[in-house]
Amino acid sequence: MSIHDLRPRNWLLRVGLIASLSALSSATTLSGKVTNGTTGKPSSGDQVILIRLSAGMEEVAHGKTDSQGKFTFSIENGKSPYLVRAIHQGVTYHAAAPPGTDTVELKVYDAETKLDGISVVADLMYVQAGQGKLEITRVFAVDNSSQPPRTQMNDAPFEFYAPEGAEIDEAQAQTSGGQPVNVAPTPQADRGRYAFGFPLRPGRTQFQVIYHLNYAGKMTIDPRLIYPLEHFVVVLPKSITFTPAQTGIYQTQTTPQQPDAIAAIATNAKPGQKLSFDISGEGMLQGQDQEASADGGRAQPRPGGGLGTPIDAPDPLDKYRGYILAAFGVILVGGAGFIVIRARSVKVIGAKPAAPSPHVMGGGTAALSGAQPLSASHSSMLLQGLKEELFQLELEHKQARISDEDYAKTKAALDQTLARALKRSS
Repeated sequence: MSIHDLRPRNWLLRVGLIASLSALSSATTLSGKVTNGTTGKPSSGDQVILIRLSAGMEEVAHGKTDSQGKFTFSIENGKSPYLVRAIHQGVTYHAAAPPGTDTVELKVYDAETKLDGISVVADLMYVQAGQGKLEITRVFAVDNSSQPPRTQMNDAPFEFYAPEGAEIDEAQAQTSGGQPVNVAPTPQADRGRYAFGFPLRPGRTQFQVIYHLNYAGKMTIDPRLIYPLEHFVVVLPKSITFTPAQTGIYQTQTTPQQPDAIAAIATNAKPGQKLSFDISGEGMLQGQDQEASADGGRAQPRPGGGLGTPIDAPDPLDKYRGYILAAFGVILVGGAGFIVIRARSVKVIGAKPAAPSPHVMGGGTAALSGAQPLSASHSSMLLQGLKEELFQLELEHKQARISDEDYAKTKAALDQTLARALKRSS
């Protein structure tokens, strides 16, 4: 065999070697460690999954933690964001790995079927109605302060009641600092009782459920509490009449930044307490444009303004400002009126709303007149209002008028709402 016969093969070998080196240079490693937050020790033997987020959620690698709780994955260098999922005692925990990340740390917790230290700190009910339909959104905030920290996981970690005849449209669960996850509440043996099969991890978990009922202009609503609460709050438009079944249970108030809504508050509410109330009339929760008045340019309420604290008295809702802002923010970016959607008489093109969804700039019957998406001008005004609210929040934080904890919760809620609004406008 002559040297000329070897040249093509040598050339092919060189090309293959160069391609292999190029592939190696475009890959890197993502290493991490899983710690058991209950024991404070490395968590060994946990399944670890690498998820690529660039096109949906694609599982690209699996592994297990070693005796030191460590793991390593090979990833494409630089461009794709990843999510690392660790599964400990049947409960999943996540850590984000943005582009350029080479190390991640996850904390997992031992799971128990029943824990002390679980408390429901808030139950907020948003009510709106029109054209024969009533929509209710419930927002629950649940704290897990177990010591040592553990996760509560069973067949029904959190339960709630919905009125007879209610149709559940959607529900979400969200851990502290995490993203909302769509969940499906499971009907229980007791009629109208549902359970979220979502683990209560240490810290705060928020649940949101939206359901609707047929409505003939008036209705009695019984929240049927399962857990004791610091506050049970009903938020509804002023155009809907609120009449409690028992006097002295609720205190009603308005807020400077949501003049078209009232909040009825029951303090230290308990299961079995007579919290039912009658409603009559129609109305939609909505935002207000911000305009400067002639007397010195004092600002009027604006989209995304949220619920503020009354000047002359402490506001029991102030500690739940983040949750209220989040719910009202989603209401503002929701699109067309929910009644048009629920009636199914027209086909709405677009994403299903994640919360009550009146036309933000409409009022009364105008909000129900069609299923058109927000106009460009309305979207622009909404985005501007949200940005202004973020600026105001930063100002209040720098002036020490809001605690670090409330600042973090409120900013996260507004950031999420702004992101949804930007996505819709695009």
